[in-house]
Amino acid sequence: MTSPELDVIDLGLLAALQKDGRMTNAQLAERTHLSESACLRRVRLLEQRGVIERYAAMVNQRAVGLPLSVFVTIALSSQSEAALAAFEREIATVPEVMECYLMTGASDFLVRVVAKDVDDLARIHSTRLTRLSGVSRVTSSIALRSIVKRPDLPIAGSRRS
Repeated sequence: MTSPELDVIDLGLLAALQKDGRMTNAQLAERTHLSESACLRRVRLLEQRGVIERYAAMVNQRAVGLPLSVFVTIALSSQSEAALAAFEREIATVPEVMECYLMTGASDFLVRVVAKDVDDLARIHSTRLTRLSGVSRVTSSIALRSIVKRPDLPIAGSRRS
């Protein structure tokens, strides 16, 4: 889906839901100046079209005992389609991996991992990451502090305070 398929009303709905995904349909309809039935119909269409992927709670990782965010670059020994596909299947099974991106440049993948502490990171590194198919090099950088972490996309219709 490309953004031209989204009209100003869709963008307003998305902006409002990004700010508060728990608001009721009545609240969303009021905020976007739609009837409740039109609002619900549009939201369901956005869900069906895959514009809204899912609804989730933002959990504070420190509060649940996972204070470390670690950015890991991974290089594979081969960049063949089969090697990339095997790695992608396996990395998706590592529960501590929060995000994984195929990259250009010196490394093939950039991965964000969460961990309890440095010992936990060492465990993840030695028992999980280095054992994935085709891995030739793993480099880790521990984030000291999060400066910007936005949960919402800067779509038209959203406003930053």
